[in-house]
Order: sequence, then C-alpha cells, then structure tokens
Amino acid sequence: MVSLVTFDMAGTTVDDGGAVSRALRAAVEETGASVAQEDLEVWSGVERTSAISALMALGGVHPARGAARAQFLRFSTILADSWRTDPPQEIAGATETFETLHEEGIRVALTTDLNEASVTPLMEELGWWPARRPLIDTVVTADDVASGCPAPYLIHRAMERTRVVDVRQVLAAGDTVVDLQAARNAGVAPVSVLTGAGDRQTLEAAGPDYLLGSIAELPAVISAAGSAMG
Repeated sequence: MVSLVTFDMAGTTVDDGGAVSRALRAAVEETGASVAQEDLEVWSGVERTSAISALMALGGVHPARGAARAQFLRFSTILADSWRTDPPQEIAGATETFETLHEEGIRVALTTDLNEASVTPLMEELGWWPARRPLIDTVVTADDVASGCPAPYLIHRAMERTRVVDVRQVLAAGDTVVDLQAARNAGVAPVSVLTGAGDRQTLEAAGPDYLLGSIAELPAVISAAGSAMG
C-alpha cells in the first residue's frame, strides 16, 4: 500500500527553464569564484548552502564563516526575481497526477531545498498552494529542516506532517541522483523521472525502483508499488 508520495519540485513537478541553476551560478560568482559547468551540474541537486560552499571552494574562493549562508539568501533573491519575470510552468500532467493520487487516498507532499519565501509565490502562481488545498497536503522547504538532499530530513518531515509512519508506504519522486540518494537515506522507494537534470543513463545506473518519463506515469504504477511495499 502507498500512503504518501513526496515530489521534488524543479525538474520533477515544475519546469523552471534552468532558473535554479542560473541563480546558483550567479550567487556563487558574486563571491569572485569561477563556476565550471561540470561542477554546477554535480552540485545543483545538493542542499543549497552546502552546494554554494563547495562551488566557492572549487572556484578558488575559501568560504568565510557565514558566507555560504549569506549567498544562499542571495540565491533565493535572484531566483525569486527571475521567477517574477518568467514564472515556471508545471510539468505536464502534474496537477492531474496530484488529483488522481488524492482520489486513491494517497497523500501528496512537495519537498524542496529552496526556502519558503521562494516557494510560496510559485505555489500561488500555479494554484497549488494554498488556494487548491487539499491538492497538496504539505510543502516542506529548506526552512523546515537542518539539511536538504541527500539527507533524508525533507522526506521524513513530510511523513511527520502527513502522519505516515511506515517508510514502506512512501514513494519519493525526483529528477536527480541526489534526490534518489535522499530517498534511499530515508528508507523509502525512489522514483526517478526524465523531465529534469538527470539523463536516462545516469539515473538507470543509480538504480531507482522506478524510472519514468514523467510523474504523469506515476498513477499507472501505484498499484504495483503498493503490492510490493505493503
């Protein structure tokens, strides 16, 4: 039985047109660090403060105490400004997927390494939160946990808020290997999708329980997942 599905945002439920990666690069480059594209790709899915600290160091700038946190706030501002100019769109079929899951009695949570100030306007723009409650049962942001992906805390906080206690009844959907690692660390079943940063070869090699073209395919596999996890 599946009681809860947690969904990553950018690349999984939301098409941001690369705005998150561009904002991350801009926030790091403001410190004087250079950002190699391959490093950006490696660190884009990781908890943002840690990613900023690592990218600064890789780019030749030793992060002073508190510098990464300050640049995370700059990252959030840059991203919010970008989204106001060019609002992201939902991944095709996301709303219908949430609706179908709710019809089946399955709770829906969004999890993100972004902060609440960045996420709330986006949720309102998409009509997902709070206007269309209970389309989304809870949104867990970086403000709610000690550390984001690949730590398990975003997923566990979603479980806590939705009162789901059995990790065997949880699926976690994401578009990167880091999302998959977070699911494994949380003890839940990872679902990888091909609508974001991860390519098929990389995601297949990481070994998700399910590899889908998009989350629109998820309702079709829920019954099988429930049988395997029940």
